[in-house]
Amino acid sequence: MFEEQATKVKITSVVIVVGMSSMLAAVVTDHWAVLSPRVEKLNATCEAAHFGLWRLCKKSIFIVEEDPQGKGCGPISLPGAKNCSYFKHFTSGEEAEVFEVKTQKEYNISAAAIAIFSLFFMILGTLCVIFSFGKGRDYLLRPAGMFFAFAGLCIIISVEVMRQSVKRMIDSDETIWIEYYYSWSFTCACASFTLLILSGVALLLISMPHMPRNPWETCMDAEPDTLD
Repeated sequence: MFEEQATKVKITSVVIVVGMSSMLAAVVTDHWAVLSPRVEKLNATCEAAHFGLWRLCKKSIFIVEEDPQGKGCGPISLPGAKNCSYFKHFTSGEEAEVFEVKTQKEYNISAAAIAIFSLFFMILGTLCVIFSFGKGRDYLLRPAGMFFAFAGLCIIISVEVMRQSVKRMIDSDETIWIEYYYSWSFTCACASFTLLILSGVALLLISMPHMPRNPWETCMDAEPDTLD
C-alpha cells in the first residue's frame, strides 16, 4: 500500500470508528422511540414508555402540570419509578402488558435480526481493513468498503422497520399510546448509516487503480509489438 493511500485509509478508519460506535450505541440501548398515553387529569400518575430493539421500559410519572408540547405523559426525563422488561419473543413466558406483541412481534424480530446482520458486516469490514495494511494486501480495501456499505444499508432498513412498528402501534386501537417521538438511539442509528455508507464508498474509491492522466498519449508512447 502506498503512503498516500495508507493515509487516506487511516482517515477513513477514524470515520468508521465513529460510525461503529454510533451503531453499537443504537443497537444496545432502548431509546429509539418514546411513547406517551393521554393524560386525562393533573395530580395523577401516568405511565410513559421508551423502547429499543430488545426491551421496553415503562416509567410512572406524577403529572403536576400539563406538558407544553402536548397532552401526553411526560416528558420522559421527569423523575419516576422505572421498570424494564425484554420483549416476549426474546424471553419465553414473560407477560406483555403494555407492548402488544401480537401486533409488533414481526416488526421487532425483523429489526433486531437486520441489526445483527449489520454488526456481522461491520466485523468483516473491520478485519479486511486491518489486514489490508499488510504488504501487497491493499486489494482487501474493496471488500471492506462493500461490507461497510452493506452494514449501513442494514441499519437504515432496521430504522425503517422500527418506524413502521411505532406507526402501527400508535394507530392500533389495542394500545393506549397517542403520542410518540424518536429519541437519541434512533439518531445514533441514522448517523451510523450516513457514516458507514460514506466510509464504504470512500474505501471503494481508494482501492480503485489510478488512471493515467493522458491514457491516449501513454498508449502511443508504448513500444510496438515486434513481428516474428
